[in-house]
Amino acid sequence: MGAPKALLRAGGSTFLDQVTGALQEGGCAPIIVVVADLHGPVAERARAAGARVEVNSHPADGPIASLRVALRALDDDVEACAFLPVDHPLVQGATVARLIASLEASHAPIVVPSYGGERGHPVLFRRSVFPELLEDDLAEGARTVVHRHLPDLLEVGVPDPGVLTDIDTPEEYRRHFDEVTHALDSS
Repeated sequence: MGAPKALLRAGGSTFLDQVTGALQEGGCAPIIVVVADLHGPVAERARAAGARVEVNSHPADGPIASLRVALRALDDDVEACAFLPVDHPLVQGATVARLIASLEASHAPIVVPSYGGERGHPVLFRRSVFPELLEDDLAEGARTVVHRHLPDLLEVGVPDPGVLTDIDTPEEYRRHFDEVTHALDSS
């Protein structure tokens, strides 16, 4: 992408601001942002957004490594977590609130949003599955745990296409945002 995704411009703010804002608006607390460098610009921006910052010293292990760092940093009284990758900046706060309400009204170990019949993010994990997410050998990361719990997973239909919007390439970025950042222009 030519720049850290977290710092890409998204509708007048950054991807990181959008994601942390949706989680906060939806009722999540604390917000933990996992970064590779505790003193870098992403960590700075996360702190400015009101998030707690933790370091993933093994980013090459993929998103599951960051999720594990966040899980280990949670207080013992936290009943569930919402996992929202930074490359999903279009998720709405109302969607997060709806997912939390659905989790609280059920006994489901995992709650996922769906739009048009497709599952997306954020995924909510109840504390009962945290030990599974911390297992060393998860061939498909958190998806392995989601698949284990398909029979008792709660899929919540939402009117938010942002749950499916995963921005990984400059072309996807341009398709979703009119603005073209200096980072993409100079790459």
